[in-house]
Amino acid sequence: MHPTRKAVVTAAAFLVMATVAGCESGGAAASHQGSTEPGCPTALARAKQAVKKAEAVSAPWEGPTTGPEAVQDKTVVYIAQTLTNPGVAGVAQGVQEAAKIVGWHARTLNGQGTPEGLKAAFKQALRLKPDGIVISGFDPSTTPAEVKKARAEGIPLVGWHAAPTPGKSPGLFSNVTSRVEDVAKISADWIIARSNGHAGVVLFTDATVPFAKRKSDLIRKELATCSGTELLSYTNMPIPQVNSRSIKEVRSLLSRFGRKWTYSAAINDLYFQHAAPALRAAGKDGAGAPFNIGAGDGDPSAFQRVNGKEFQAATVPEPLSEQGWQIVDEFNRAFSKAPDSGYTAPVHIATSANSGGALSWDSEGYRQAYRKIWGK
Repeated sequence: MHPTRKAVVTAAAFLVMATVAGCESGGAAASHQGSTEPGCPTALARAKQAVKKAEAVSAPWEGPTTGPEAVQDKTVVYIAQTLTNPGVAGVAQGVQEAAKIVGWHARTLNGQGTPEGLKAAFKQALRLKPDGIVISGFDPSTTPAEVKKARAEGIPLVGWHAAPTPGKSPGLFSNVTSRVEDVAKISADWIIARSNGHAGVVLFTDATVPFAKRKSDLIRKELATCSGTELLSYTNMPIPQVNSRSIKEVRSLLSRFGRKWTYSAAINDLYFQHAAPALRAAGKDGAGAPFNIGAGDGDPSAFQRVNGKEFQAATVPEPLSEQGWQIVDEFNRAFSKAPDSGYTAPVHIATSANSGGALSWDSEGYRQAYRKIWGK
């Protein structure tokens, strides 16, 4: 059983936590958390119910159980938008692991987070004459000529966070991702539920990536369903720039909003890795406000911050390793002239209370399920 499933969390414990969240910062709390009365009774009740379900630790395998046996002697190339994105890097590791099981060769190329770097990596991938190419973390429209050439050469393309929706997409055999609507909604619902409907929120996004921008727009939309939740700032900070810009941005936000800033959401956990030093330097308590939730991707460093209560209270993790295995399964279906699996992993929230000290989250039993399908 996955370590996450070993944690014991009761619904009653969560409800107590959600109810008192509005005043747990004591005398230093902002006006958003100063009231024990719910700021939006209807939205709050709905949010609490959704969060309770998403925090459940029992997640049996709901993915495919049938499909073609593994074909032999294939090569796939994984083009990473940037390997500084832990989500992209985590899926790359899953692809490598699964490819080894089926006896394929897998290679990872780093696009360095720039249009030029992505084009160069894609051109290199095409020169390698692979059987399949993974487009990970970037929109295929960024490299239109290279995508066109791959399709002309009959090379199937599988995406990870490469399109707004899971499954088949223009130019892609399949796009492996959770449903962005589900991730965005549950991230906002966690803020509404935990704050008891009283929150001053900073939202971080990367507007250069359509998938990320859509996710943050949906978070903003869900936050707006609670009248007691105020969006203080909608901050655009492209992922490749997070390392260099975070300290300055966080200092500016603290200067502008002070204790009104009680919660944060970001389209990726990476933002809080780099925000932590500025929050620490400002004398903030890692277990206190602002309470931060990452709407993806649930990499090990995010779990470490969540488990240690170090400037991140929750993450909505993608099952990164599992999705790497799914990518290999999708390629196997493409090579076998079978349809894509159509599977989308369920949404989950990980906190220090339900993670069981784990550093990742994946659906239980995915390795066994895929190996059975592949005959491995």
